[in-house]
Amino acid sequence: MQAWINGRPAECISLADRGLAYGDGLFETIKVHNGHAVLLERHLARLHDGCQRLAISCDMASVQQELLAYMQQLGSGVCKLIVTRGVGQRGYGYPQPCQPQRILQASSLPQWPAAYAQQGVQLFACQLRLAEQPRLAGLKHLNRLEQVLARAEWSDPAYAEGLLLDQQGRVVDGVFSNIFIVQKQQLFTPALNRCGVAGVMRAELLERAVAAGIAVHEADISLQQLQQADEVFTCNSLYGIWPVRGYTTQHWPVGPVTRKLQQLILDLVDQ
Repeated sequence: MQAWINGRPAECISLADRGLAYGDGLFETIKVHNGHAVLLERHLARLHDGCQRLAISCDMASVQQELLAYMQQLGSGVCKLIVTRGVGQRGYGYPQPCQPQRILQASSLPQWPAAYAQQGVQLFACQLRLAEQPRLAGLKHLNRLEQVLARAEWSDPAYAEGLLLDQQGRVVDGVFSNIFIVQKQQLFTPALNRCGVAGVMRAELLERAVAAGIAVHEADISLQQLQQADEVFTCNSLYGIWPVRGYTTQHWPVGPVTRKLQQLILDLVDQ
């Protein structure tokens, strides 16, 4: 399906766009099923928060209207929504006035082995360490070179995902996912106040876990805590939950809390 720019079919964008020049913008990767977006409200809320934090004056009503129309034509697959600050002259200063660009692109839903969700995955130990920048922490901004470099570290298909740590060696997230651990039937996920991406599936899981009576904690997690966990899993909005069965020499079973959470989000995954 052809891309849209600002609500109209288009195939090119200005070379002076700040998204291209500086990564000055945000994006959302949205699962679409039968013309409807999975977790749409969370995607739009995160985008709105990101635009406010980056001072991008994006028309959210237009974003939603265009997104709904695009998804109806797409049917099922993945919709990538990109918002850039727009065209600007050379230099870091914001153009005045800014005219943000809204870009919609479509692709098919990735086909991962069913065994990833059923039997679990092995995590690769990435050597790259995430830089700490609290002003950008949690945002899904366009500067994703850290993830590009981290993903280039492995090609062995035995690894489905890589684990990323911060400069102090604390667990942050996966290359394209968030991570959770279970200890004594309680759920823990790294605090994302220094770096990392606050995923929409992560937010949904935290809310549903609380509703199901599971104690949840957002806190710093050390490698030692990870290694001592009873269960470990990753999540994102496209595949749901993958249990983690191994990381370096450490191994975990696919535990009951992970299985319960998989059932709690089955309506989001089985589409």
